Amino acid sequence: MWWIVAAVVLGGTAISLQAPINAALARELGGPVPAAAVSFGVGFVVLLLIALFQGQGEAFLKLPQVPTWTLVGGCLGAWYVLSSVWGVSTLGVLTLVAALTLGQMTAALLIDATGALGVAVREVTPTRIAAAVLVMAGLVLSRL
Repeated sequence: MWWIVAAVVLGGTAISLQAPINAALARELGGPVPAAAVSFGVGFVVLLLIALFQGQGEAFLKLPQVPTWTLVGGCLGAWYVLSSVWGVSTLGVLTLVAALTLGQMTAALLIDATGALGVAVREVTPTRIAAAVLVMAGLVLSRL
């Protein structure tokens, strides 16, 4: 299990790098929306190539059968990238990541508590709430 945690931590590192890189791309292109679109386009090509390399190309043929709501993840990802491009120049990387993390943890607590979107219900304990409160405190401290 720890290797999965390590992989996710590396994903978090990528998020911290992605925001300022995309902000630089936005400056070069003249706006955050084109930069977010290019970022998604590059990501799409990379993931498509990985899927094809792994022999999973046929999975794309199932797209017409998937429930429409499952495609909303792309819209949410677009909002994440766009809000990061907008926010990083004003907030800085640390505050941006703290704000993103607080949003993620708040939504995660609600999703875990309700079992929304097909995930297993998980108890919302005082310890888990305290974890979100500590992230909120980190967000506040990042602005001092």
